Amino acid sequence: YIDDMRITCLLAALLWLTLTPARADFTVGLSAYDGGDYGTAVQQWLPLAQAGDPDAQIALAGLYMQGFGVARDPAIAVQWYRRAAQQGAAMAQLNLGDLYRRGVGVKRDLVTAYAWLHLAAESGQPWAQKQRASLNSQLTQAQITTALTLAPRLSSMR
Repeated sequence: YIDDMRITCLLAALLWLTLTPARADFTVGLSAYDGGDYGTAVQQWLPLAQAGDPDAQIALAGLYMQGFGVARDPAIAVQWYRRAAQQGAAMAQLNLGDLYRRGVGVKRDLVTAYAWLHLAAESGQPWAQKQRASLNSQLTQAQITTALTLAPRLSSMR
């Protein structure tokens, strides 16, 4: 399943981060997640996410998407992804684009999906580039123009 794959890849990629005190807490959460102790992962990541750590926000969103350690709630996942995406986190932008494209946790909106995918694609995310390209045939040129105008505003909303 694509969401599981992305979460696993994201969590593995985050291992390289330095071990500052906040990173140490993130790493404790990551170890707990890898061991299937999702409750501990939530306990470690929630304070970091609330403090604005985009990696913790993305990880927490993934837990809400899957219902690991928390009740499955895609709408809450969208909120956490949005907070990280607005800080420029390409993985969160990609996931938001996908959720808007599929209408999971939010009302389906292909223009907003295109805007988020565009931001992630501009950061070099190949999967975002592919998904954005697939939306080209589903949107009019006017809708694409609207999405491209919307994209920078989405990333700067706080």
